[in-house]
Amino acid sequence: MPWFDSILFDFDGVLADTEPVHCACWAEVLATVGVSLSWDFYRRQCVGIDDRDMLRMLAAQSDPPRNWDGLWKLYPAKKQLFMARMTTNPPFDPALAGFLKNLNGRYRMAVVSSSSCTEIEPILAAGGLRQYFAVIVGAESVKRYKPAPDPYLLAAERLGSHTPLVVEDSEAGIASGRAAGFEVLQIHHPSELPETVGRRLSTCPS
Repeated sequence: MPWFDSILFDFDGVLADTEPVHCACWAEVLATVGVSLSWDFYRRQCVGIDDRDMLRMLAAQSDPPRNWDGLWKLYPAKKQLFMARMTTNPPFDPALAGFLKNLNGRYRMAVVSSSSCTEIEPILAAGGLRQYFAVIVGAESVKRYKPAPDPYLLAAERLGSHTPLVVEDSEAGIASGRAAGFEVLQIHHPSELPETVGRRLSTCPS
């Protein structure tokens, strides 16, 4: 079994249960311009992709279709709403801090997300977790987003990592990690993270 020199974590849905909050905040600001966003659509089509791609889909499905860049102008309002909610009560599993502390020093760690670094960093800081990650790769860090391999390739390059383990929840993220040539471990909810990753690492040679 391979030995890993780093662990690359997705953020939304892996480290933090943020997807319902993202959806609710987008739905609130989009409703001001007559665009509806349901949790079912968001869960099936939007998890793991860049916000711009989500807005392109919503714009194309509008009746009549509209320009997506008009919807993108709502991003600052969405971000402000999201950050207010997330920094007040960061949705991290209680076991996460201890889990990361145990990994710290044994593995180099990074966050690799389709969200922006300016969203991720304050939430990690509010949860007391920022110090565990040497690298943060967000949407503004790359030109091609997940499912392209670029985000994970960049994180590995910045860490100087050759055999990273990627931890993902979404199909786009899984495709991105595999396209980069890395092993990908899928989880379905942040509460599964410590046990699932710990089990995989325990099979590696010491």
